[in-house]
Amino acid sequence: EMDSVLGQRGKSKNTLLVLTERKTRNEIIFKLPDHTDEAVVAALDRLERKWGADMFKRVFKTITVDNGSEFADAEGLQRSIINEGEKRTKVYYCHPYSSWERGSNENVNGMIRRRHPKGTDFSKVTAEEIAATENWINSYPRKIFGYKSAGTMFRECLRELGLTA
Repeated sequence: EMDSVLGQRGKSKNTLLVLTERKTRNEIIFKLPDHTDEAVVAALDRLERKWGADMFKRVFKTITVDNGSEFADAEGLQRSIINEGEKRTKVYYCHPYSSWERGSNENVNGMIRRRHPKGTDFSKVTAEEIAATENWINSYPRKIFGYKSAGTMFRECLRELGLTA
């Protein structure tokens, strides 16, 4: 699941891009320079380069997004930056006004807002603060996993797949 968390309206162009791995609820948060489809595609390109095409494809088989303008470039979201002509993932769009179709992601957006309330100017939030928020969310014990954290579950899942993060 993927969504964006907007900064202060009218003052901050910066936004956060939040990816939720559904099986383990592990989070990946990017700070974007603006709320555009180009910025979202560039963030996925960075993630694919960092992880490699095979690992990205195995972890993010599909990505579900809302109908926001930042996700309008379905072709760009799906195409691989490494393996030209191949798809890195399949993108699905939720029904309008159906946030429950990305429930895990919406829950995490609420957790992000605990540290960065509405009206936060993300241009003043450092990369270290965003990394700390991501680490806090991924270290949070989850009842659904017998009080293991999402980060622990994600690492276990990667080991089962023969991958390392």
